[in-house]
Amino acid sequence: MVFIRRFKDVELTRFKAFNTIANTITINYRSILNYFINRSTNASAESFNAKIKAFRAQFRGVKNVEFFLD
Repeated sequence: MVFIRRFKDVELTRFKAFNTIANTITINYRSILNYFINRSTNASAESFNAKIKAFRAQFRGVKNVEFFLD
């Protein structure tokens, strides 16, 4: 396969940044390919996560959270 040969070439260069990118692609290649095959992303999950983080940030420092949730 072309990808495997390219990754071996990257490993031989011994550039840390290239190896980091190659490892990231190797770990996530199924998700990456899924985007190109189905045009599906995890954008909805990321959006939901951002909403949760914003909600938590609003209550930072509040001692009685139940009061605000009623």
